[in-house]
Amino acid sequence: MKNSIILTVILLLALSNIYAGNYSNTLQLTSNKVDPQEIEVQYSLFSEYHKNRDFSSALPYGWKVISMDPEKYNKWIYYKMEDCLWYLRDSSEATVEQKNLLADTTIYLYDLAMKHFSENKSYFQLRKAFITEVWIDSPVEEKIKQYEYAFELDPNTDSYYYHRLGQILKANMDDNEDYKSKALDLYTYLSEKEPENSGWNTELESLVDNIDQLIDLAKKNWDLDPENLQKAWKYVSLAIKAGEMEKAIQGLEILVTKAPANVAYWNQLSSLYYKSEKIDNAISAYRELIKLEPNTKEHYLNLGIALKDKNQLSQARVQFQKASEVGGGWGLAIFYEGLLYETSARGCGFEFMDKCVYLLAADTYRRAVSVDGSLNQARERVSALNNSIPTKEDYFFRKLKSGQSVKIEGKCYDWIGRSITVP
Repeated sequence: MKNSIILTVILLLALSNIYAGNYSNTLQLTSNKVDPQEIEVQYSLFSEYHKNRDFSSALPYGWKVISMDPEKYNKWIYYKMEDCLWYLRDSSEATVEQKNLLADTTIYLYDLAMKHFSENKSYFQLRKAFITEVWIDSPVEEKIKQYEYAFELDPNTDSYYYHRLGQILKANMDDNEDYKSKALDLYTYLSEKEPENSGWNTELESLVDNIDQLIDLAKKNWDLDPENLQKAWKYVSLAIKAGEMEKAIQGLEILVTKAPANVAYWNQLSSLYYKSEKIDNAISAYRELIKLEPNTKEHYLNLGIALKDKNQLSQARVQFQKASEVGGGWGLAIFYEGLLYETSARGCGFEFMDKCVYLLAADTYRRAVSVDGSLNQARERVSALNNSIPTKEDYFFRKLKSGQSVKIEGKCYDWIGRSITVP
């Protein structure tokens, strides 16, 4: 077995060197002198040996096929050649020298694959990065370079590989401050990508003394590259996580100036304005969101809630009704309309007209339940208002009969413009 491995390595390296040295000539000869049937024969032999897991015998035929035409079987041959090389390299009988030779040859194979099968270039680059780290133990700069290029080709690469690079950066950051910054960026990205994975936050915390330091570093990175919106967003995200609302708001205000059509930025900014009780600013932000996404019901609802807080009840109702309309009869928006009536009555008194407004609120809650049976809060409000609506005696003393309308009016209720029907 050892002799076979040695022979195979010598052969495949010889073929590799020939192919590498005469590559341009080989391509020129391919179209003129290579017999297509001969390529098929060579590939058939290679594939048969591969299928039978006789990888040592398969390799020479595989190299022959690649040297004859590196693209004809590119959807299969590079993966199968990879199988052969990995198997031989992982063999318990392979010496250290043989393993090193096979590692170099595998990287050479990946370079060929990336050149002649570019549609899956990211896969081969990631495998190359892994081998550079694990098999060859290349210099730190080379490991980092290979992984970063793999992530550039495919940012959605599995987090496992990001973590491998993160550990390389952490292990060497005492010698290079830039590595610490890169590790912070990497684990910040992972914590945003997978917020449910607490391990990424643990990694972040291990890199700094406290989150304030993390925020300062993110701000420094952004200041050095002020047009980089990703760095700005990282700074904002960390500020929010630390409860530094003012810092987050300041960052977001810059972001929406630089990217005024970015809904994510406006959503976050409007939310922070509201939480920070900057209601006027929140109202303006919600209006911007409506311009950007006029068919999103939540924007109208949030605007209505902010207007309600400013006691602009009539305008708030307009937004709740629009939210319900956009949402195709959205029960939650109808519920909030009912809250407007109830809130208005609570701030006025407990005379007959106030009771009528409570009834209007209860009727609105019932309408909300009729379109969305899951609104238990609306049912609870109906029950809570049972003792606040007009009684039979209230109607009797005013000579009001069932079916008659009572117009809502009075100084507290000029904005309502509704009537209730006597039950």
